[in-house]
Amino acid sequence: MTWLQLRLDADPATASTLEDALLEVGAAAVTMEDNADQPVYEPGVGETPVWQHTRVTGLFTADTDMTATLAELQGHYGQELPPLRIEILEDRDWIREWMDSYHPIQCGERLWICPSWREPVDPKAVNLLLDPGLAFGTGTHPTTWLCMQWLDQQDLSGLTVIDYGCGSGILGIAALLLGAQKVIAVDNDPQALLATRDNARRNNIDDSRIECLLPEQLPSELRGDVMVANILAGPLTSLAPNLAATLSAGGPICLSGILHSQAKELMNCYSQWFDELNLTTKEEWVRISGSRNNS
Repeated sequence: MTWLQLRLDADPATASTLEDALLEVGAAAVTMEDNADQPVYEPGVGETPVWQHTRVTGLFTADTDMTATLAELQGHYGQELPPLRIEILEDRDWIREWMDSYHPIQCGERLWICPSWREPVDPKAVNLLLDPGLAFGTGTHPTTWLCMQWLDQQDLSGLTVIDYGCGSGILGIAALLLGAQKVIAVDNDPQALLATRDNARRNNIDDSRIECLLPEQLPSELRGDVMVANILAGPLTSLAPNLAATLSAGGPICLSGILHSQAKELMNCYSQWFDELNLTTKEEWVRISGSRNNS
């Protein structure tokens, strides 16, 4: 089936109004996407970030009278419509094209991330099955890849790993597949904890080996052997004392979600509790790793 798509340029003040107006005039679906290559980082719980330059697209059936629809849309919008264009969208197998765009990703010598519908490149490798979803991390972003590469380099045999800000659980599950005995997965979003549990089961991880907790549920006496935290620079700064207190002396730590311009400040902050801090860079993102001191 052929469709018509109406694309309008918007900003945070007008995007949601345009979305509502498009639905009112009969759009079968409305989507928003970045219109200026601006990253939007993982929001806090309950937040809905919108790009400063947003493209709002309404999808209409091919027999829609777009002249009448535009007139009706302006009436619902209540003011002059922003710059727009109408395009023909030919019928395609969108699900197949979406699936074909994802390939196994190698994250070190042993570790691969593999979509469930694809055969592993190396069946003898450590293959983590993870399907792309709406959020939480799928391994394609440099910050996740940097953490996965770091885990691949560690000897995790028999250790307890804390995955702070677990999202999809990708890092904790990778740690278990690489030999860790147990993972404590922590996130402030209950949906992330559900996703982590589901993804662990998909990878045949027994429930007893992964514990999913909200931050306030962490036992005060808990001390992990290894920690990974792929969050953002701001939360990593405020969480530094808590992360340090939750890691055993000598335990290695891996931090990511940090832009290169933020690395120096983060290293200064974490140097109070961690030794041998070093940087690894991928594109504009960095990984900070080190080991817990005895202070």
